[in-house]
Amino acid sequence: MRIGFDNDKYIALQAEHIRNRINQFGGKLYLEFGGKLFDDYHAARVLPGFEPDSKIRMLKSLADEVEIIIAINANDIEKSKVRGDLGITYDEDVLRLMDIFRSMGFATSGVVITHYANQPSAGALKAWASKATCTTLSPAIRTTSTASSAKRATARTNTWKRRAPSWW
Repeated sequence: MRIGFDNDKYIALQAEHIRNRINQFGGKLYLEFGGKLFDDYHAARVLPGFEPDSKIRMLKSLADEVEIIIAINANDIEKSKVRGDLGITYDEDVLRLMDIFRSMGFATSGVVITHYANQPSAGALKAWASKATCTTLSPAIRTTSTASSAKRATARTNTWKRRAPSWW
């Protein structure tokens, strides 16, 4: 079978392009990754030569320059949305991912709860996290609302809360 994807080339080119963009924007660049960063067996199936951990390997090549922030939709928390592949809820997956990223050496600073509009379950997670104490890394859970952009800007700057310890 002909290989259609060169992982080493992908990692080198993407890392170089990301470093160039970081330099272009004064040392800080926010990237959003779609799909799975590791265990991406679907991509491996449909793209011959793609390895399931290609994206995370590329990020590991930038580990000293990367800080991870995980976003979760408050509506998914409220609906107790479950990952079909793992059978766990999205909020449980956020904590799982934070532990994995930290164990891989990534600075993992927190979680953003998007589309927050006082949903009870998302609010409970936010409230519980704000009471949690941790003497080592204590990343934040941050909320953004669906309100006007001015209100969202205020929410972005004023709602940092402590995250639950990783043993939860």
